[in-house]
Amino acid sequence: MIKAFKKDFLKLVLLGWAFTGSFHASASELSELLKKSDHVVLMRHALAPGVGDPAGYKLQDCKSQRNLDAKGREQAHRIGQWLKTQGVRDAMVFTSAWCRCKETAEKLALGVPVHEASLNSFFDDMSMGPQRNLNLQKFIGSQLKTKGDKALILVTHHVNIAEFMGENVGSGDMVLAKVNAAGKMLSFKVYPSP
Repeated sequence: MIKAFKKDFLKLVLLGWAFTGSFHASASELSELLKKSDHVVLMRHALAPGVGDPAGYKLQDCKSQRNLDAKGREQAHRIGQWLKTQGVRDAMVFTSAWCRCKETAEKLALGVPVHEASLNSFFDDMSMGPQRNLNLQKFIGSQLKTKGDKALILVTHHVNIAEFMGENVGSGDMVLAKVNAAGKMLSFKVYPSP
């Protein structure tokens, strides 16, 4: 009887270990780097079919803008799930004022997104790119000083990311950027949308 009890107890311990192991993702290189004060993720909003916004759009009226479609909403949710499996749990999430960015940031479910003007698109006036990029660098530098070990995730547009890193990325792609204390990019790694 004691032998049977020990055998059943061992099974329960092993089953419990397997059960908890399947729900606790170990930290990945991504999550470990994001805890440091020199890394940030810039993410292009999820799939929103089309280019630019309709004439006369208003930032206060999502119906007047180009928005995420069903695939984009699912993509944003999937990205949030993927980030969690990578060990990203505690994040500061900032977003452009455009509804497609705000919705992407919300669907990540990593924290309440906060609007940041330096993430706003300048697609309508590309001459704003260099100044917007300087503003973005300054913002990143200031956030890295106070974020502690939280991940810093910035949801923005392809023009902003291209100005920051010199390359275009696809919808939902993430750029892990190593930056200096002033927020200027030193190196980067692209994580395609999962």
